[in-house]
Amino acid sequence: MSDGPSAGELARAERRSGVTIHLEPPTRGERLLYGFVRAALVGWARLWFRVEYDGLDRVPTDRPFILAPVHRSNVDFLLAAGCARRRQRFLAKDTLWVPGFGRLWSALGGIPVARGTADREALAACVKVLEVGEPLVVFPEGTRQSGPEVQPLFDGPAFVQSRTGAPIVPVGIGGSERAMPKGARFIRPTKVVVVVGDPLEAPRVDGAKARRSAIREQTARLYEEVQALFDEAQERAGTPNRR
Repeated sequence: MSDGPSAGELARAERRSGVTIHLEPPTRGERLLYGFVRAALVGWARLWFRVEYDGLDRVPTDRPFILAPVHRSNVDFLLAAGCARRRQRFLAKDTLWVPGFGRLWSALGGIPVARGTADREALAACVKVLEVGEPLVVFPEGTRQSGPEVQPLFDGPAFVQSRTGAPIVPVGIGGSERAMPKGARFIRPTKVVVVVGDPLEAPRVDGAKARRSAIREQTARLYEEVQALFDEAQERAGTPNRR
């Protein structure tokens, strides 16, 4: 992995593909909008999925963080929102920014990213939002996957951590794929369990070469943590685990 976005890319992070990425702290209206939408969706999820959260006390309340959940369903976004009352910024596929909805996603704190790529401008935006004190949600598998095995992770969370020092909070979500797998048109009322792990603090490194090595090692560590939490969440949700 390279040393990351250049100064020019950081400056351009506020706009990409015609979409404005708001990097400054949220306005009062944006905070109220996010709080209302979050409360409605999380409340619905608790009723529909009988969601059980474990480890919410591990989520930092006094500093920004990077929430890194496993990703098996579109409902994972609202389940991740239930991990903290604070407004969290979400990386989401840029194809969601369509006329009529783009402004809404931006007001709710969404950050558009090109799926399946190392989107350097999106990473630059992630660095900026953490620097202004907002938490960030990044699905380290990159996009929705399927099955009980965590797929190879992108280095994005570890890279952003190396630039900001923000802790990475691994999260396992069990049952969400059964509730709404890829291609499903309806959301099934099935049991879902969300397990939050201990934050992974940023390692202390000196020099670009050491930083690149530390990013790879932190990604490998995150993989092990997410897989263990995913296994636990799946078991508690009554979903078959790995054999």
